[in-house]
Amino acid sequence: MDLNSANWRKARRSGNTDCVEVAHNLPGVVAVRDSKDPSGPVLAFNPQTWHAFIEHAKRS
Repeated sequence: MDLNSANWRKARRSGNTDCVEVAHNLPGVVAVRDSKDPSGPVLAFNPQTWHAFIEHAKRS
């Protein structure tokens, strides 16, 4: 997967703390990585799965 054009962002509420970063701008995939290790592994989800995860997390 080519991540060169990924537009990574952290949650606004995370402030200056380490957190996960998410890239939504890639075609057909949502990429997630650890902000402490930006060159480390990346998890990739299809947008529907990512949306379901976020909705579940909001209810928990």
